[in-house]
Amino acid sequence: MSYLANTQRYQNMQYRRCGNSGLMLPAVSLGLWHNFGDIDVLENARNMLRLAFDSGITHFDLANNYGPPPGSAEENFGRIFKDDFKAYRDELIISTKAGWPMWEGPYGDWGSKKYLVASLDQSLKRMGLDYVDIFYHHRPDPDTPLEETMSALDLIVRQGKALYVGISSYQPEEATKAIAILKELGTPCLIHQPKYSMFDRWVEDGLLDVLEKTGVGCIPFSPLAQGLLTNKYLNGIPEGSRAATHRGNGAIEEDQITEDNISKVRQLNELAIARGQDLAQMALSWILKDKRITTVLIGASRPQQITDSIKCLNNINFSEDELKQINEILE
Repeated sequence: MSYLANTQRYQNMQYRRCGNSGLMLPAVSLGLWHNFGDIDVLENARNMLRLAFDSGITHFDLANNYGPPPGSAEENFGRIFKDDFKAYRDELIISTKAGWPMWEGPYGDWGSKKYLVASLDQSLKRMGLDYVDIFYHHRPDPDTPLEETMSALDLIVRQGKALYVGISSYQPEEATKAIAILKELGTPCLIHQPKYSMFDRWVEDGLLDVLEKTGVGCIPFSPLAQGLLTNKYLNGIPEGSRAATHRGNGAIEEDQITEDNISKVRQLNELAIARGQDLAQMALSWILKDKRITTVLIGASRPQQITDSIKCLNNINFSEDELKQINEILE
């Protein structure tokens, strides 16, 4: 049976303008970092993507090396896109990235123009797309001139292979330079994708100020610290969880489930319950409370997690006392 999208899909989702651009993004976006590779169940991936779009999530975020194996998340997304979403292409924001190891030899990693252009060509073929909406440089390259990397992003837009470009995991000084170069080239930086959660707050030390000043959007990844900021690990490491399955590719490992972290998680969970939320919802709301955040990037292993995450939008306001309690717990 062919997929027909929910006709009410835009009614309950909030949308935020991305920096100074004309682009609006859903307050919650879906990332395909984990659970969309060849080791995963394709129909579960299909069900998650369908539910996300039916709920007003118009932004799907990928990268060349997502899987495992690398490339398989894009291939699987391409299969599902062809069957279910092709008719809705103009309602979707699809992003991908390059910057981490993808193939052997000197041209399959980092930030050269050779790598970035070739990688996007491969990504477009895997997904069956003519263009992506956003293409990111996935991480800074210490050995390639920033001017070369940014000129590659500019070229990709001029070639019609991407509508917008962004950067990921750039520190404030690096981001400032990259944004300035792109502005001079005439292809503004649309968005920055940093790692940001209650347990990893480095963006508060200057990066968010840079993005606000330059009119660049922000889409944090790992807002739930890959499941640590949920109810999942309150009583140990469950069988089948990310920490128990040793997925690699940056996934959470058992040594991150420390007693100190779990003690903080339990205290945060009590505060979330008092707010009428579960812990994951509060952790997402806590990020979205900042107007400099365009959208928060969630991951999911089953459809219900997407539904639960979207409920964070029911309460993104925090009292001064709640924020004080959170900071004291996290100290």
